[in-house]
Amino acid sequence: MVGTEHLTMRREGATLVLTLNRPEAKNALSLPMLVGLYDGWVEADEDDAVRSIVVTGAGGAFCAGMDLKALAGDKGMVGQEYRDRLKADPDLHWKAMLRHHRPRKPVLAAVEGYCVAGGTEILQGTDIRVAGESATFGLFEVKRGLFPIGGSTVRLQRQIPRTHALEMLLTGRPYSAREAVGVGLIGHVVPDGTALTKALEIAEKINACGPLAVEAVKASVYETAEMTEADGLAAELKRGWPIFDTDDAKEGARAFAEKRQPDYKRS
Repeated sequence: MVGTEHLTMRREGATLVLTLNRPEAKNALSLPMLVGLYDGWVEADEDDAVRSIVVTGAGGAFCAGMDLKALAGDKGMVGQEYRDRLKADPDLHWKAMLRHHRPRKPVLAAVEGYCVAGGTEILQGTDIRVAGESATFGLFEVKRGLFPIGGSTVRLQRQIPRTHALEMLLTGRPYSAREAVGVGLIGHVVPDGTALTKALEIAEKINACGPLAVEAVKASVYETAEMTEADGLAAELKRGWPIFDTDDAKEGARAFAEKRQPDYKRS
């Protein structure tokens, strides 16, 4: 676990915590942050000891989106020394923002403060979302004459009712945490300063479950989302039946019968 100057990685048990770490800019996106995020997703998926991921922000903010000051200037984004990584993989920044990259481990977002523009777009790539009561959400791009090209015109209408999605996209106005939970953008509102604690509590519950089962369930939910019911049910059987033949499934049954915690081995 290495991280970058704008993205830190640390382990909390079986959870990998990725922290957007540019608080002086409300964690506005930078090349070091994007590279660090992408490396974090890869690290989590390649390490069998990691069973969940929590992404959060330092300094009381989640992410204020793209660094517009740098974008407007002639120096480009902070961290140009990472340009070779982007040159080698032109999609790296999109993968970092979870636009068309889905980690196989569950991803939880712990939001405090601003989670706007690119921050709200990253949020849409996460699976479970917790926010402090003073958190602010929104897609501000149209107010700056820009387009929310991180996936929001496609994903948002699939995650919340279309009328709310269009209002958020077309007005560029801020949404409170209470509004966000009301339309279904987030799942939990908690006292300020406790979003990470709550996300880690949820992650710990996930970590206690069979990892092969957890990953198969997540994969099934996403791959069947746009299928017909008949096709989805067929795909679910194809994904789910092999889980019953795993050693972990047998261990789960034994642990239940013996009234103890299961010891899953990913086998």
